[in-house]
Amino acid sequence: MCVFGRRCYVRAMGRTDVVVIGAGPAGLTVANLLHRAGIGCLVLERETREFIENRARAGFVEEWAVRALERNGLADRLLRRAATQGSFEFRVDGTSHRFDYADLTGHRHFVYPQQELVKDLLACYPGPIRFSVGDIQLRSLDSSPYVAFDGERVDCDFVAGCDGARGVCQSHVPATVARHDYGIGWLALLAEAPPSAESVVFGIHPNGFAGHMARTPSVTRYYLQCSADDTADDWPDERVWTELRARLALPGEPIVAGPLIEKRVLRMHNYVLDRMSAGRLHLAGESAHLVAPIAAKGMNLAIHDAVLLAQGISAWYDGEKSALDGYSAACLGRVWQYQEFSQWLSDLFHGSRDPFTHQLIQARLRRLLNSRKAAESFAEIYIGQHADH
Repeated sequence: MCVFGRRCYVRAMGRTDVVVIGAGPAGLTVANLLHRAGIGCLVLERETREFIENRARAGFVEEWAVRALERNGLADRLLRRAATQGSFEFRVDGTSHRFDYADLTGHRHFVYPQQELVKDLLACYPGPIRFSVGDIQLRSLDSSPYVAFDGERVDCDFVAGCDGARGVCQSHVPATVARHDYGIGWLALLAEAPPSAESVVFGIHPNGFAGHMARTPSVTRYYLQCSADDTADDWPDERVWTELRARLALPGEPIVAGPLIEKRVLRMHNYVLDRMSAGRLHLAGESAHLVAPIAAKGMNLAIHDAVLLAQGISAWYDGEKSALDGYSAACLGRVWQYQEFSQWLSDLFHGSRDPFTHQLIQARLRRLLNSRKAAESFAEIYIGQHADH
């Protein structure tokens, strides 16, 4: 079957235009955008379909990313179902400080769990996709690439490496990797409980950071700063709720408890490759960079990479053979802006260790909350405006 009359999904047995490795937000966005441009794709995913459709990860999508998906017919269900948020709260010393970034920027976040976006992108993609694929090998990436897997071989023009840090693609790019470890963990929790506040809450407390993010009307995501060496077993439910109340609750506004359906410790660390391409292989998403979930930027960066990669590959097929030469630089500009912003937030969230650092945080908050120029600058990067500059 041909797409838009220009190219076919698989021109011949064992041959396609682009092999996309990884069926997360980056890979599925690339595949869908290329499909709409009439470029054939084969998607390979090492996990099962059931696994990726139920893997709870990110949940906040910046408005520019939603509009990019909408322009390509990939956001219909998201726009029907997702709630939006345009403000959050800092909670410090039992006091709430509301920050209305929608008022400052005109933009909002869409609250939409990553697994729901994955389901949408899978439903939109009519091309071939293989799950539970093993033994993926990349060959001849400089000129005539092909991908071998499970005893099969598929020749292609490009490989889109969207299989994350544990995948096979990253090792094929001879890059220098910049790394940063925050030296802490976040206990990531999903509670079968309605949200305890109307918006995101960032709790800054001497015991450590705590976060509250609505996922659905009946499910709430929480985070608790903990030791990087902690495990979920170190945090029985009673301890979890005691710390959430201590770090987040306001007088007269209790934290609503419920069964904890997820409990895992995330080590807070980042990495960035200094190049995202090698020959005909181009990385996108966490194959090329990881940003800790401090500022909810990871899925948004994956979508940004995917849009730029699909545009570059499409332009290549339209005769612009140098279209992908600037791909790494175009992606990494936003990546480093988001990394810097996450570091700034980390200093704010995790610094309340003693009276001196606590007062530094109070000073930062006063500047942010009392200066419109400071607030506008913060809000622009928080929502992803002008992040490439």
